[in-house]
This record gives sequence, structure tokens and C-alpha cells, in this order.
Amino acid sequence: MKIRYLLLVSAFGLITYQSCTSTKKVSSNALALVTYDKDIHPIMVAHCTPCHYPEGEKDQLDTYDRVLSRLDDILDRTQRDSSEKGFMPHKLKKPALSQEELAVFFKWMEDGMLEK
Repeated sequence: MKIRYLLLVSAFGLITYQSCTSTKKVSSNALALVTYDKDIHPIMVAHCTPCHYPEGEKDQLDTYDRVLSRLDDILDRTQRDSSEKGFMPHKLKKPALSQEELAVFFKWMEDGMLEK
């Protein structure tokens, strides 16, 4: 009788446990905060700082503070049509930012524009 009772309770517990577990997997990327050092800086180095460097004549975009202060302009210019005046990066110098790279900038804004 005790064994039957124990099996019944165990079966009930397993059924309850199975119905409580989630089948949805959470992506580690969905939880990761976007930061300047980890995510934005590499994009800037690949597309912007080769022309926008400290010794250059153009606006400098080589630090967190400089990027933060020019963020609206950066997003405006990188989302323009490549034939439009002011589009960046200049089409003859560096490739345009991909939609994924632009999405990183928007996620950075959502996450509070953290430096580190």
C-alpha cells in the first residue's frame, strides 16, 4: 500500500513539474546589455574612426564621449540613402553600416548608452 501511494505521489509530482517547466529558450543575446566598449567601439573602428580620428580635420569619433555627443548625427547620416548628401561612411572609403549594426546602436540607446 505504501509503495502504491509513493508511486502515485511521485507520478503526480512529475506531471506537475513537467507542466511548470518552460519550453521557451531564452537567448543569451536577448539578455546581454549593449555597451560602448564591447559593441559600439568595434563598429566605429570598422566604419568611422579611420577618417574621424584625433589628428584629422573631421569631427573626432574615437571616444565614448565624442560618439555620445554626436549620436543623433551619426544615426541620421548612417541611415540616409547612399546617394544622398551627407551619407556616412563615405561610399568610396568604407562600407555602409548593416541593418544589424544599426540595430546595435538602437539597442545601446534602449540599454542606457553604457560605456562599459
